[in-house]
Amino acid sequence: MTRTVAILGATGSVGQSTLDLIERDRERFNVLALTARRDVAGLAAAARRVGARRAVIADESLFDALKDALAGTDTEAAAGHEAIVEAAASGADWTMAAIVGCAGLRPVMAALRQGKTVALANKEALVSAGDVMTQAASESGATLLPVDSEHNAIFQCFDRARPQAVRRVILTASGGPFRGRSLEEMRGVTPAQAVAHPNWSMGAKISVDSATLMNKGLELIEAFHLFPLSAEAFDVVVHPQSVIHSLVEYVDGSFLAQLGAPDMRIPIAHTLAWPERMETPCERLDLVKVSRLDFEEPDLERFPGLALAKEALRAGGAKPAILNAANEVAVASFLDSRLAFLDIAKIARQALHHYDPPAPASLDDVLAIDAEARRRAQTLVGKFAI
Repeated sequence: MTRTVAILGATGSVGQSTLDLIERDRERFNVLALTARRDVAGLAAAARRVGARRAVIADESLFDALKDALAGTDTEAAAGHEAIVEAAASGADWTMAAIVGCAGLRPVMAALRQGKTVALANKEALVSAGDVMTQAASESGATLLPVDSEHNAIFQCFDRARPQAVRRVILTASGGPFRGRSLEEMRGVTPAQAVAHPNWSMGAKISVDSATLMNKGLELIEAFHLFPLSAEAFDVVVHPQSVIHSLVEYVDGSFLAQLGAPDMRIPIAHTLAWPERMETPCERLDLVKVSRLDFEEPDLERFPGLALAKEALRAGGAKPAILNAANEVAVASFLDSRLAFLDIAKIARQALHHYDPPAPASLDDVLAIDAEARRRAQTLVGKFAI
């Protein structure tokens, strides 16, 4: 049967990987909506290729440009954040939530309220609004499938019918491009160096998060909301080869792990076809060629972002949303060359320790906490600015 789909964040790395899979099996998928932030050319080209019913650009000033780019097609053009939310609520059987950062929170919530399947590649939304999002999914009957390679690996190995049989979940981290560097060597890191991930092809923001290990910390918080275990049951190990994507340890001493090439099309395909499987063009894993798998403890002194995330997870309440907002501001400032690499964690730490509002009970609460944390982080950036 044909599955209707919507892709929120269609021009980013995850969105493009999703489109690649859909274009290889056009008879199986009917694209209802594609969205992008500012990439008119990329959005229009994608809409033309897959025959999308609707294309939405977040920046309202680009509406005319998008409309012109879609001239002669049956694709409807729209613009603005409300139009993004409407696209998320299009009622698609399967929605890819790949808008980077907390900007994707309202669209994700709109998609969840439809009661269909949401493939979540936006970890920041679940980090900031974990309980609010999972409650929305429960109330609507929506299925939330994790796209991050680590969480997708856990999903494939986790016995949800018997969670009491699971002792521990271990997320793997490549260690990023600076795994072997000292603190002194990292002081002068440039944005270009930080986005050069050794294994994965990703967007700039997530690449910087991987370089600081904040990404792995946010993934710990995300995993806590996706799988029914205590916060203490989630751990991280550095695995430079990025072959094992996560492991689930059971009480009898068994470990189940999911392995694969470091290609996001593999976990995307798992969610796109779920509960079935689909062919992908991805390179097949050659264990003989890999030859060895290495593991080491993460260094929390050189990469304090992971320690801050663990602290926010233990504290709960508004702390994860504060950490995420401050980190987004700090990373954006670093990418703009206004902040030093090592100061990203300093901004996040100060915001986390000096802002303590009540736990959010609604989407509006989450957005208010996020806005205030961003304001405070921007003030801190001004103090640390290069």
